[in-house]
Amino acid sequence: MPHPSIASPTNAPAAPSTHAALWGRALRISAWLSFLAQTIIIGTGGAVRLTGSGLGCSEWPLCTPESLVPIYADQGIHGLIEFGNRVMTGVVGIIALAVLLLVLARVGGRGLVFSALRFAASGIVAAGIVFGLVSLFSLPATPFAMGALLVTVIAAMVRSVRLSSERRDLVVLAWIVLVGVVAQALVGGITVLTGLNPFIVGFHYVSSLLLVCVTAAFLVRLYAAVGPRVSAVPTWFAILSHVTGLALAVTILFGVLTTGSGPHSGDADVFRHGFDATILAHVHSWPGYILAALVAALTISAWALRLEPRKWLLVLVLAIVVQVGVGIWQAREGLPPLLVGIHMVLASLSAATYTVVVLHLKKPVAAQD
Repeated sequence: MPHPSIASPTNAPAAPSTHAALWGRALRISAWLSFLAQTIIIGTGGAVRLTGSGLGCSEWPLCTPESLVPIYADQGIHGLIEFGNRVMTGVVGIIALAVLLLVLARVGGRGLVFSALRFAASGIVAAGIVFGLVSLFSLPATPFAMGALLVTVIAAMVRSVRLSSERRDLVVLAWIVLVGVVAQALVGGITVLTGLNPFIVGFHYVSSLLLVCVTAAFLVRLYAAVGPRVSAVPTWFAILSHVTGLALAVTILFGVLTTGSGPHSGDADVFRHGFDATILAHVHSWPGYILAALVAALTISAWALRLEPRKWLLVLVLAIVVQVGVGIWQAREGLPPLLVGIHMVLASLSAATYTVVVLHLKKPVAAQD
């Protein structure tokens, strides 16, 4: 039987069964692990780039032409770092799949779970067939096989969402994370095959950052009460919040371009964007300061008016202040790898916190009443 809500005290049965409580706890733990894993993989991906290990594994999905794992002495630490990041991709995927199956089991029972598993099996078969056909033409078969798997996963998502009558928000978010992980694996492979093209590397990072935001949104909706939602803030505050999001996006975009033009391209032989990193660093700081001012204005207004997202805005202020401090520090120190890596992870956490703020611009009708 579909469960009316996942983790909402407002809508939970008066005496939930032990079985339902265990499933709910498993889902909450898995959701938090998914958020942590998505954040950690940004750190491991940054380590690949910042240590020059981007081509530590010269092949994909194998590490070398003969082996899945590093086997050559000349790969050294670079091979281990690159392979470790690939292993982390598998961990992220397993956790994302666990979250999805737990949500489907609670929302639609065995029917939705078996439907998703059937699609998974058909996707694997389709990927194998595509791999075999493309191999006949002496082309890189793995990207095409991964593309076929991605198409199957998207089809499964569409069917699953259509069949879900309860907590469709959680179903959609869980599917987006799994689809994103599969897509990220494909993009990561293309990154290696293109010799660490800086634009693809940047896209790879932005995609990972968005997945951190989606897992954060899943956590917010998991703990939220079920039902219609109404605005919890004045219209002008909502508009200013979305303008702040635009400033955040522009800041991150120029940050990605700045990193791609700096000394950390992922490998000593990789060409960078060709932009002047010094100029880009200054351009990157401008929307950053605008962002800080907007967040400060939102926070002061929220506390003065006692608006719903005020506590999370304080968290965002802290994240922005630390981020600005690290950015100035790394610029003055000549972009040391450790500080650049911290800056990358903090950017994802700032974006995730902003996501939580936006989701608190509305509140359930029951809370309004």
